[in-house]
Amino acid sequence: MFDFIEFSLLDVLDILLVATLLYYIYKLLKGTVAINIVLGIAIVFVIWKITEALKMKMLSGILGTLLGGGVVALIIVFQQEIRKFLLMVGTTNFTNKRNFLKQLKFLHTEIGSEIDTEIILKACKKMSKTKTGVLIVIERTNSLDFLINTGDKMNALVNEALLQSVFYKNSPLHDGALIIRDNYIVATRVVLPISDSLKIPSRFGLRHRAAIGVSEKTDAVCLLVSEETGEISYIKDGEFELYNDLPELNEKLRKDLM
Repeated sequence: MFDFIEFSLLDVLDILLVATLLYYIYKLLKGTVAINIVLGIAIVFVIWKITEALKMKMLSGILGTLLGGGVVALIIVFQQEIRKFLLMVGTTNFTNKRNFLKQLKFLHTEIGSEIDTEIILKACKKMSKTKTGVLIVIERTNSLDFLINTGDKMNALVNEALLQSVFYKNSPLHDGALIIRDNYIVATRVVLPISDSLKIPSRFGLRHRAAIGVSEKTDAVCLLVSEETGEISYIKDGEFELYNDLPELNEKLRKDLM
């Protein structure tokens, strides 16, 4: 007689919940230095399990103590990521089917519309020539509903002319940020949280601090055009992403929005 492993509906649910948790952690750490720390911890954990299996009591005891007493250190090291994770969970809209599915979009091949990054960058390029101030926030996994409610709601397909008209200096909508979700402009004149980081050079104004602030608290990405220099900046995870030209920036943006 063969003994089969019992596999119930609760086991399936358990696997799905763990997969979801790991996916969220991956999204938070993707492209950051913290991913290397996680890999280091994983390697130490594997070595610990190997030493336990080989009954190497001294080494396994040291590694076990190191891992067991490192919880506080991990909270300090991953303070920023933990904040973003809790905000991600707290802002998930479980009552809205579309938003909930978006939170679990890794289970689906296609949800929503692909964002036309080329149109957005073309508009930014034209506005950079006229030194028009621009702040565009593009939603990724984290819901930005808590920010959308601070501005004027809109539901318009992204297009070059509309982006330019919104940020035109005499437009009543130009002040504040514009939010894009699923290739739709969903809000303008949005008030963003300002970063209080001391690392930001003094030459950057409130627009840059706002972009850094929202990218610190969520996984959204931001495009800016400076009124002073016309320079186009790309901000992700609270950091300026460097690029050589617009085609390279477009590739970066498309990859981050996948």
